[in-house]
Amino acid sequence: MIPIAETAARVYGYMVQDYSGQWGMDREAWDWVPGVGVIAMMEYGETFRRREVLDDLHEWEQRNRAKSAELKVINAIAPFAIYAPLCRHTGDTYYYESSVRAAEWLLREAPRTREGAFEHTVTEEAQFPEQVWADTVFMAVLFLARTARLTGHAEYAKEAVEQSLIHMRLLQDKETDVLFHGWNCITSDHMSAARWTRANAWVAAGIPEIVSEVGGLAPIPDELRIRYERLMKGLIRYQQQDGLWSTVMDHPDYYREASGSAGIACGILRGIRSGWLSSELAEAAGRALPALVERIEADGCLSGVSGGTPVMESVEAYNRIACYPTLYGQGLMLMLLNAFEAAKAEEEGR
Repeated sequence: MIPIAETAARVYGYMVQDYSGQWGMDREAWDWVPGVGVIAMMEYGETFRRREVLDDLHEWEQRNRAKSAELKVINAIAPFAIYAPLCRHTGDTYYYESSVRAAEWLLREAPRTREGAFEHTVTEEAQFPEQVWADTVFMAVLFLARTARLTGHAEYAKEAVEQSLIHMRLLQDKETDVLFHGWNCITSDHMSAARWTRANAWVAAGIPEIVSEVGGLAPIPDELRIRYERLMKGLIRYQQQDGLWSTVMDHPDYYREASGSAGIACGILRGIRSGWLSSELAEAAGRALPALVERIEADGCLSGVSGGTPVMESVEAYNRIACYPTLYGQGLMLMLLNAFEAAKAEEEGR
């Protein structure tokens, strides 16, 4: 029996140390990397009822508040996803007002592709004109859904649903039901056409949360539910014998990638909890957990996490991405542990 609470505490503990200057682990920044980390930490504090974790995140936000206004790109939206729970936790209206400002930027100013999808924009000196990435669903659409719930604004909720559906339509492979990493609206193709595991993880873990947040504020099309169910069943077909997924899932000879595997397994549990997936699929998440826990070192570091990955020039290039510790890897692992704890609590009626 895997000690979920103890394991989660170790993973969390590794995340809050001082990693100044280390891109993958430095929490004192405002980008998608620490963004995924703090989203997972917030969820951890709420799931395990650790108020000191929530207090720490409030202090983190105050330390980094000035940075939040510096960049208006999709990847810089990710940390704002903790504002709604921070607003409820602290009662500070700043979080409400800032959430509205960021949501308004997304709706009124963020670059869009010709299909209406948010163009994926980054904090680095790089541009990807009219490119749609699966990553955007977690980095920006999740925030928009949480802000819809916080404010009660149906417009935000409708946009969150629409963005989720557009991304699924553009990225879902008709043959396998899994997602390609990206879509180029100019050339009308999936570029290198990589079925990249972590891209699928962002959507697998993000969609159930988005749907949960917008429930009652916007109608959820049957198409989104059907596409999500097909996606998750397609992903399970690519799970390897050891319980993990290769970094490009239809290449079993490529290295196993921990963050994407954790995100997919988390999505399975979240999908079951939302009622969109059959409980029979929990077995796949159950097979992934011990394989991932084996990769957690004594200090709580999750090994086997691939580095930051844009849409690469070829499928083969994904297999050359180096692995090293990252806050998003720790975060996706922590989300999976949170999901197991939530499922256990629900089963026990807690």
